Amino acid sequence: MGQIELIATSTFGLESVVKREVLKLGYEDIKVENGKVNFKADEKAIPKLNIWLRTADRVLLKMGEFKATTFEELFEKTKDLPWEDWITEDGEFTVVGKAVDSKLMSVPDCQAIVKKAVVEKLRTKYNVDWFKETGAKFTIQVSILKDIATLTIDTSGEGLHKRGYRLDSVEAPIKETLAAALVQLSFWNHERILIDPFCGSGTIPIEAAMIGKNIAPGIQRNFASENWPRVKEEYWKEERISARKAILQDRELNIVATDIDENAIEIAKENAFEIGVDDCIEFNTKDVLDLNIKEEYGVIISNPPYGERIGEKKEVEKLYREMGKKFNKLDTWSIYILTSNTEFEKLYGKKASRRRKLYNGRIRVDYYQYYGPRPSKK
Repeated sequence: MGQIELIATSTFGLESVVKREVLKLGYEDIKVENGKVNFKADEKAIPKLNIWLRTADRVLLKMGEFKATTFEELFEKTKDLPWEDWITEDGEFTVVGKAVDSKLMSVPDCQAIVKKAVVEKLRTKYNVDWFKETGAKFTIQVSILKDIATLTIDTSGEGLHKRGYRLDSVEAPIKETLAAALVQLSFWNHERILIDPFCGSGTIPIEAAMIGKNIAPGIQRNFASENWPRVKEEYWKEERISARKAILQDRELNIVATDIDENAIEIAKENAFEIGVDDCIEFNTKDVLDLNIKEEYGVIISNPPYGERIGEKKEVEKLYREMGKKFNKLDTWSIYILTSNTEFEKLYGKKASRRRKLYNGRIRVDYYQYYGPRPSKK
């Protein structure tokens, strides 16, 4: 089993969270760049990372990196890479690409050059003139940033945010990977109560429950590299068995998910049932101002309305003021709010302990973190 180089891609602002996950899974020698966490591993890491990473977008196999300022240079250096080590004679492969601040800015041309170079390399290796492309699928990505080309193969297939439990969703749902990151960036743990008063289709409480129960996020789905001969079937089988054994079935959690929209609550219940955490989340149709909070040292994590639409701004500003009046009385609680509203602290009536710049899809948002005291030791 040889050493390979992998890249766990990340939404901007979550690189440190992804790095922490990669370290926890046992991989070191990590290099962090914007949107990327690079590290060395072996073939067994491909199933483990895809099944266990909660906050990464994808896991890419890095084939090579080099400077390319001409199409000839891109062709020759791509051709030199060991594509035959991964792509089979009957493999079906496509090329996707992106280019930023580089001499080679025509993405379609770059994709065509890379495709031609890989075909040429495989034709020489397998001594054939025509490829059936009826076997395993491989998606090659050429990414050129400031004239440095990075060539990768996507091991994940669909993005890792697709856990397989979201049967339905409400308008503008938060991605599962971002929701998991919000939980991991908070003070919440399985011994504390967690409330999401704007739960929508339930993504934040469901991701929290999966973390609390140690349910691997990719346990219910398939991945592109499952059909690659080099990533053996037994590796996937072993990792899935290990993931199922790791679930903390008997751990009790206290998670409350509420929303004013009754339909959203029904959707959230169905999604929670699908992944097997419906028994540890209490769902209620309720206005945030009607919450009756009696516990101490709890945590609120929520993604309330942003007021992006015309006519909603004043309504949302009023909501934030009312939230502040209610939540600022919770002296022992830690409160975390994600919103795109840059005036949130002013409206809420309190300066955050910390603000973290993130992106919810393409929307620039801030994660406002209000730290409460640590629970007293029993």
